[in-house]
Amino acid sequence: MREPTFLILSALAGKPLHGYGLIEEVHVLSSGRLKLSIGTLYGALDRLTDEGLVRVNREEVVSGRLRRYYEITDQGATALATELSRMRQAVELAESRLRARKTGDAAWSPA
Repeated sequence: MREPTFLILSALAGKPLHGYGLIEEVHVLSSGRLKLSIGTLYGALDRLTDEGLVRVNREEVVSGRLRRYYEITDQGATALATELSRMRQAVELAESRLRARKTGDAAWSPA
């Protein structure tokens, strides 16, 4: 799963958000590293909607403009949980190799 997808799903795991809210939440979740453009965000939301990972929660008109809120689906939450598990395993492996390297463990060898 690419990082923008992971962060969009993570943002929506908390509550439904509209486009600008998603851009801001992804920026916060990435500690300021990622600022999604409007085009990138809506391209990703279209793809995630087609894949059944997110859906439109509601629409409202604010200052004459349509504001569409998105939410994560059960399938999206499962995909996010699966990615979290994969990431945890990768982190645990990397940490164990770093510990072994620091202690001079013979089991560690550079790739």
